[in-house]
Amino acid sequence: MLAGKGLYPTAFVDGARRQEEPMRLVTMAFTGETDPALADSVDTLDWCRVGQLGKIIKFFKKEGVSEIVMVGQITPKNLFEFRPDLRITMAMAKLKQRNAETLFGALADEFAKDGITVLPATTFLDHLLPPEGPVLGRALSEEELEAARYGFGIAKETSRLDIGQSVVVREGTVLAVEAFEGTNECVRRGGALGKGKKVILAKVSKPNQDMRFDVPVIGPDTIRNCAEAGVGAIAIEAKKTLVLGWEEAAELAKKLKVGVVAL
Repeated sequence: MLAGKGLYPTAFVDGARRQEEPMRLVTMAFTGETDPALADSVDTLDWCRVGQLGKIIKFFKKEGVSEIVMVGQITPKNLFEFRPDLRITMAMAKLKQRNAETLFGALADEFAKDGITVLPATTFLDHLLPPEGPVLGRALSEEELEAARYGFGIAKETSRLDIGQSVVVREGTVLAVEAFEGTNECVRRGGALGKGKKVILAKVSKPNQDMRFDVPVIGPDTIRNCAEAGVGAIAIEAKKTLVLGWEEAAELAKKLKVGVVAL
Protein backbone atom coordinates (compact mmCIF):
# COMPACT_ATOMS: atom_id res chain seq x y z
CA MET A 1 0.00 0.00 0.00
CA LEU A 2 1.18 3.48 -0.93
CA ALA A 3 -0.68 5.43 1.76
CA GLY A 4 -1.60 9.10 1.88
CA LYS A 5 -3.69 10.90 4.48
CA GLY A 6 -7.28 10.57 5.62
CA LEU A 7 -9.50 7.56 6.35
CA TYR A 8 -8.76 5.76 3.08
CA PRO A 9 -5.67 3.76 4.17
CA THR A 10 -7.41 2.49 7.29
CA ALA A 11 -10.48 1.52 5.24
CA PHE A 12 -8.25 -0.44 2.87
CA VAL A 13 -6.57 -2.26 5.75
CA ASP A 14 -9.99 -3.14 7.22
CA GLY A 15 -11.16 -4.40 3.82
CA ALA A 16 -8.03 -6.48 3.34
CA ARG A 17 -8.33 -8.05 6.79
CA ARG A 18 -11.94 -9.05 5.97
CA GLN A 19 -10.71 -11.37 3.21
CA GLU A 20 -10.62 -15.11 3.84
CA GLU A 21 -7.10 -15.42 2.44
CA PRO A 22 -4.52 -14.02 4.92
CA MET A 23 -2.15 -11.48 3.48
CA ARG A 24 0.89 -9.48 4.50
CA LEU A 25 0.33 -5.73 4.30
CA VAL A 26 3.43 -3.75 3.38
CA THR A 27 3.08 0.02 3.47
CA MET A 28 5.05 3.06 2.32
CA ALA A 29 3.78 6.19 4.07
CA PHE A 30 4.39 9.87 3.34
CA THR A 31 5.97 12.06 5.99
CA GLY A 32 3.60 14.85 7.01
CA GLU A 33 0.65 13.21 5.25
CA THR A 34 -0.01 9.69 6.55
CA ASP A 35 -1.33 9.05 10.06
CA PRO A 36 1.52 7.42 12.07
CA ALA A 37 -1.07 5.22 13.83
CA LEU A 38 -1.38 3.24 10.59
CA ALA A 39 1.83 1.44 11.57
CA ASP A 40 -0.10 -0.46 14.25
CA SER A 41 -2.42 -2.14 11.73
CA VAL A 42 0.01 -3.23 8.98
CA ASP A 43 2.87 -5.72 8.96
CA THR A 44 5.65 -3.48 7.66
CA LEU A 45 5.80 0.29 7.23
CA ASP A 46 8.45 2.74 6.07
CA TRP A 47 8.43 6.49 5.46
CA CYS A 48 9.37 8.71 2.52
CA ARG A 49 8.88 12.24 1.24
CA VAL A 50 6.54 13.00 -1.66
CA GLY A 51 8.76 12.72 -4.72
CA GLN A 52 11.05 9.89 -3.57
CA LEU A 53 9.95 7.39 -6.20
CA GLY A 54 13.26 5.56 -6.27
CA LYS A 55 13.09 4.90 -2.53
CA ILE A 56 9.48 3.71 -2.79
CA ILE A 57 10.20 1.20 -5.55
CA LYS A 58 13.36 -0.03 -3.82
CA PHE A 59 11.40 -0.62 -0.60
CA PHE A 60 8.61 -2.57 -2.28
CA LYS A 61 11.05 -4.71 -4.27
CA LYS A 62 13.04 -5.48 -1.11
CA GLU A 63 9.81 -6.60 0.57
CA GLY A 64 8.89 -8.84 -2.38
CA VAL A 65 5.82 -6.82 -3.32
CA SER A 66 4.34 -7.39 -6.79
CA GLU A 67 0.96 -5.62 -6.36
CA ILE A 68 0.19 -2.30 -4.70
CA VAL A 69 -2.72 0.06 -4.21
CA MET A 70 -2.55 3.86 -4.00
CA VAL A 71 -4.91 5.01 -1.25
CA GLY A 72 -5.38 8.29 0.59
CA GLN A 73 -4.91 11.91 -0.31
CA ILE A 74 -1.80 13.97 -0.84
CA THR A 75 -2.22 17.65 -0.02
CA PRO A 76 -2.77 19.19 -3.51
CA LYS A 77 0.01 21.78 -3.26
CA ASN A 78 2.46 19.01 -2.37
CA LEU A 79 1.95 17.49 -5.83
CA PHE A 80 3.73 20.56 -7.20
CA GLU A 81 5.86 21.79 -4.30
CA PHE A 82 8.10 18.79 -3.68
CA ARG A 83 11.72 17.76 -4.23
CA PRO A 84 11.64 15.08 -6.92
CA ASP A 85 14.34 12.43 -7.12
CA LEU A 86 15.98 11.55 -10.42
CA ARG A 87 13.56 8.76 -11.27
CA ILE A 88 10.40 10.81 -10.88
CA THR A 89 12.06 13.80 -12.56
CA MET A 90 12.68 11.71 -15.67
CA ALA A 91 9.13 10.34 -15.62
CA MET A 92 7.56 13.79 -15.21
CA ALA A 93 9.71 15.29 -17.96
CA LYS A 94 7.69 13.26 -20.46
CA LEU A 95 4.35 14.71 -19.32
CA LYS A 96 2.70 17.41 -21.41
CA GLN A 97 0.05 17.98 -18.75
CA ARG A 98 0.30 17.72 -14.98
CA ASN A 99 -2.84 16.68 -13.16
CA ALA A 100 -3.76 13.86 -10.81
CA GLU A 101 -4.41 11.39 -13.62
CA THR A 102 -1.19 12.05 -15.55
CA LEU A 103 0.99 12.23 -12.43
CA PHE A 104 -0.30 9.01 -10.89
CA GLY A 105 -0.42 7.35 -14.30
CA ALA A 106 3.28 8.09 -14.73
CA LEU A 107 3.92 6.57 -11.30
CA ALA A 108 2.02 3.43 -12.28
CA ASP A 109 4.13 3.13 -15.44
CA GLU A 110 7.32 3.38 -13.40
CA PHE A 111 6.12 0.70 -10.99
CA ALA A 112 5.32 -1.55 -13.95
CA LYS A 113 8.91 -1.27 -15.18
CA ASP A 114 9.97 -3.00 -11.97
CA GLY A 115 7.29 -5.68 -12.10
CA ILE A 116 4.89 -3.99 -9.67
CA THR A 117 1.25 -3.80 -10.72
CA VAL A 118 -0.97 -0.97 -9.43
CA LEU A 119 -4.38 -2.42 -8.54
CA PRO A 120 -7.69 -0.49 -8.51
CA ALA A 121 -7.97 1.83 -5.52
CA THR A 122 -11.30 0.16 -4.71
CA THR A 123 -9.67 -3.25 -4.13
CA PHE A 124 -11.35 -4.95 -1.10
CA LEU A 125 -13.73 -1.97 -0.78
CA ASP A 126 -16.77 -2.98 -2.83
CA HIS A 127 -18.89 -2.84 0.35
CA LEU A 128 -18.19 0.92 0.53
CA LEU A 129 -19.42 1.62 -3.04
CA PRO A 130 -23.18 2.21 -2.64
CA PRO A 131 -25.62 1.24 -5.41
CA GLU A 132 -28.23 3.59 -6.87
CA GLY A 133 -30.69 5.02 -4.36
CA PRO A 134 -30.71 6.73 -0.95
CA VAL A 135 -27.42 6.32 0.90
CA LEU A 136 -27.30 8.42 4.08
CA GLY A 137 -29.40 10.91 5.99
CA ARG A 138 -32.78 12.28 4.99
CA ALA A 139 -34.59 11.53 1.73
CA LEU A 140 -34.28 14.16 -1.00
CA SER A 141 -37.39 15.86 -2.32
CA GLU A 142 -38.27 15.48 -5.99
CA GLU A 143 -37.15 19.07 -6.50
CA GLU A 144 -33.79 18.31 -4.92
CA LEU A 145 -33.43 15.14 -7.00
CA GLU A 146 -34.01 17.18 -10.15
CA ALA A 147 -31.31 19.64 -9.09
CA ALA A 148 -29.02 16.73 -8.20
CA ARG A 149 -29.43 15.21 -11.66
CA TYR A 150 -28.64 18.58 -13.22
CA GLY A 151 -25.52 18.95 -11.08
CA PHE A 152 -24.55 15.36 -11.90
CA GLY A 153 -24.59 16.13 -15.62
CA ILE A 154 -22.54 19.31 -15.18
CA ALA A 155 -19.98 17.49 -13.02
CA LYS A 156 -19.65 14.77 -15.66
CA GLU A 157 -18.77 17.44 -18.21
CA THR A 158 -16.29 19.32 -16.01
CA SER A 159 -14.61 16.04 -15.10
CA ARG A 160 -14.42 15.11 -18.80
CA LEU A 161 -12.57 18.38 -19.35
CA ASP A 162 -10.29 17.48 -16.42
CA ILE A 163 -11.33 20.56 -14.44
CA GLY A 164 -12.83 18.85 -11.39
CA GLN A 165 -15.23 16.12 -10.32
CA SER A 166 -17.55 18.17 -8.07
CA VAL A 167 -19.97 21.04 -8.58
CA VAL A 168 -22.37 22.89 -6.29
CA VAL A 169 -25.73 23.86 -7.77
CA ARG A 170 -28.99 25.50 -6.75
CA GLU A 171 -32.20 25.24 -8.79
CA GLY A 172 -30.51 24.87 -12.17
CA THR A 173 -27.70 27.34 -11.47
CA VAL A 174 -24.05 26.33 -11.07
CA LEU A 175 -22.69 28.07 -7.98
CA ALA A 176 -19.19 26.58 -7.81
CA VAL A 177 -16.99 24.21 -9.80
CA GLU A 178 -14.19 22.25 -8.18
CA ALA A 179 -10.70 22.71 -9.59
CA PHE A 180 -7.28 22.40 -7.99
CA GLU A 181 -8.49 23.68 -4.59
CA GLY A 182 -10.42 20.48 -3.85
CA THR A 183 -13.99 19.58 -2.89
CA ASN A 184 -14.08 21.27 0.51
CA GLU A 185 -13.22 24.72 -0.85
CA CYS A 186 -15.71 24.24 -3.68
CA VAL A 187 -18.40 23.43 -1.10
CA ARG A 188 -17.57 26.53 0.95
CA ARG A 189 -17.76 28.84 -2.07
CA GLY A 190 -20.94 27.29 -3.39
CA GLY A 191 -22.61 27.28 -0.01
CA ALA A 192 -21.81 30.94 0.56
CA LEU A 193 -23.33 31.89 -2.78
CA GLY A 194 -26.38 29.68 -2.30
CA LYS A 195 -27.04 31.06 1.18
CA GLY A 196 -28.18 27.68 2.46
CA LYS A 197 -31.27 27.39 0.26
CA LYS A 198 -31.75 24.19 -1.78
CA VAL A 199 -28.00 23.85 -2.40
CA ILE A 200 -26.71 20.52 -3.74
CA LEU A 201 -23.21 19.06 -4.08
CA ALA A 202 -22.75 16.65 -7.01
CA LYS A 203 -19.62 14.48 -7.05
CA VAL A 204 -18.90 12.04 -9.88
CA SER A 205 -16.20 9.92 -11.48
CA LYS A 206 -14.54 10.95 -14.70
CA PRO A 207 -15.75 9.40 -17.94
CA ASN A 208 -13.50 6.35 -18.41
CA GLN A 209 -12.27 6.80 -14.82
CA ASP A 210 -8.97 5.04 -14.13
CA MET A 211 -10.01 3.21 -10.97
CA ARG A 212 -6.39 2.81 -9.88
CA PHE A 213 -6.37 6.35 -8.52
CA ASP A 214 -8.33 9.56 -7.95
CA VAL A 215 -11.54 7.64 -7.17
CA PRO A 216 -14.31 9.94 -5.81
CA VAL A 217 -14.64 9.76 -2.02
CA ILE A 218 -16.97 11.21 0.59
CA GLY A 219 -16.89 10.75 4.36
CA PRO A 220 -17.66 12.40 7.70
CA ASP A 221 -15.69 15.54 6.79
CA THR A 222 -17.73 15.91 3.60
CA ILE A 223 -20.99 15.74 5.56
CA ARG A 224 -19.70 18.16 8.19
CA ASN A 225 -18.35 20.65 5.64
CA CYS A 226 -21.58 20.59 3.64
CA ALA A 227 -23.69 21.23 6.74
CA GLU A 228 -21.45 24.12 7.83
CA ALA A 229 -21.60 25.66 4.35
CA GLY A 230 -25.36 25.32 3.99
CA VAL A 231 -25.23 22.54 1.39
CA GLY A 232 -28.17 20.31 2.29
CA ALA A 233 -27.75 17.35 -0.05
CA ILE A 234 -25.06 15.37 -1.85
CA ALA A 235 -25.40 13.38 -5.07
CA ILE A 236 -22.70 10.77 -5.74
CA GLU A 237 -22.20 8.30 -8.55
CA ALA A 238 -23.52 4.80 -7.80
CA LYS A 239 -20.88 2.04 -7.51
CA LYS A 240 -18.08 4.49 -8.30
CA THR A 241 -17.90 6.64 -5.15
CA LEU A 242 -16.43 5.41 -1.88
CA VAL A 243 -18.15 6.29 1.38
CA LEU A 244 -15.46 6.17 4.07
CA GLY A 245 -16.12 6.27 7.79
CA TRP A 246 -19.61 5.00 7.00
CA GLU A 247 -21.00 4.75 10.54
CA GLU A 248 -19.80 8.20 11.57
CA ALA A 249 -20.95 9.68 8.25
CA ALA A 250 -24.41 8.13 8.72
CA GLU A 251 -24.73 9.54 12.23
CA LEU A 252 -23.63 13.01 11.09
CA ALA A 253 -25.94 12.99 8.06
CA LYS A 254 -28.91 12.14 10.28
CA LYS A 255 -27.96 14.69 12.94
CA LEU A 256 -27.16 17.51 10.51
CA LYS A 257 -30.07 16.71 8.14
CA VAL A 258 -27.87 16.21 5.08
CA GLY A 259 -29.23 13.80 2.46
CA VAL A 260 -26.93 11.63 0.34
CA VAL A 261 -28.18 9.88 -2.78
CA ALA A 262 -26.40 7.72 -5.37
CA LEU A 263 -27.40 8.33 -9.00
